[in-house]
Amino acid sequence: MHIRGDHVELVVGGRLDVRSAADARTVLHSAVDDGVGDLVLDLSELDSWDATGLGVIMGAHRRAGRCGRRLVLRDVPPQMQRLLVATRLHRILAIEGGIGVDTLPRV
Repeated sequence: MHIRGDHVELVVGGRLDVRSAADARTVLHSAVDDGVGDLVLDLSELDSWDATGLGVIMGAHRRAGRCGRRLVLRDVPPQMQRLLVATRLHRILAIEGGIGVDTLPRV
């Protein structure tokens, strides 16, 4: 897993899972705490995430809200869009451009 960027936009790549959760949490919390306005997470380079990784995203979302900020997901890969829909988190998280539930391929 790698995260690069600043307190305005971060690019998340690789796997966001139990092995990378602690490092990701630290980076995301620092970005939230050190900035103002929306924090954009570009997920275009993300290969996969598990429940722990999704929990890190939700924790950052909650922390951003407490700081008066908004966490915005950008370029969410299709397989991760399906998970957000299945868990109904697409209704809670800000997703740039939204998720076209009807256009998601079925598996």
